[in-house]
Parts: sequence; structure tokens; C-alpha cells
Amino acid sequence: EMLEGMIRELDRLIAKYSGNEWNRNTDANRIVELIVEHRALIQVELNEVNSGLRKLTDRDFLGPKERRRRLKLKEKDNKPGAQQTKRRDSSKYFRKLEREANAQKKRKRRDTRRLRKEAKNEGDAMP
Repeated sequence: EMLEGMIRELDRLIAKYSGNEWNRNTDANRIVELIVEHRALIQVELNEVNSGLRKLTDRDFLGPKERRRRLKLKEKDNKPGAQQTKRRDSSKYFRKLEREANAQKKRKRRDTRRLRKEAKNEGDAMP
């Protein structure tokens, strides 16, 4: 519903600033170009959502009706006797991954310093 509302508002702005009274205004013409591009991107996103190609998450920009619907689903799932989904603790995995990435960065910096030092020493040794 939010995407549809955004498209309606952009259509209104496009109609307003592409009218005769704004035709000669270069700023208005540029605004219309930008809004048309933005509207096209939002339309693509709406098409993806409507076709099921893209699933909205709770972190997406949701309208009040969709937020209410999702809240009701959560409340229903949190009632006693409702099946609870367990979330696996992945924190150890991500800490290990971060340590490995930091170690790799450290090795790369050390190797770069060593190569620079070698290059400098070779440059000093030449007559």
C-alpha cells in the first residue's frame, strides 16, 4: 500500500510540474525527469512484490494496514500453544569469521610493508 501511495503522489507531482505553467522552468523540467525515473524504480519494486519475486520483511517500509496484519500474525504465533520457531545462535560463527577476516587483513598489511621495504632497499642498492 505504501508503494502504491508513493506512485500516486509521484504521478501527482509529475502532472503538476509538467503542466503549461511550468514548461519554461528548467528546474521544474529537471525535477520531472528525476521523479519519472524514481517512479519507474518504485513501479518495478511494486511489480516484484505483487508477483512474489520479492518478499517484504518487517524492516521494509510498510504501510499501516500491512503493519497491523503482521502484528496480528505475530500475536497469534506468540499465544500459548502456538508453535514457536527456534532461532539458531550463529554468534560463534560470525565471531570466528570476523577474526579470520581481521587476520587476513593483518597478513596483507604485513606483506605489503615487507614488499615496500624490499623495493626501497633494492632502490637504495642501485648505483
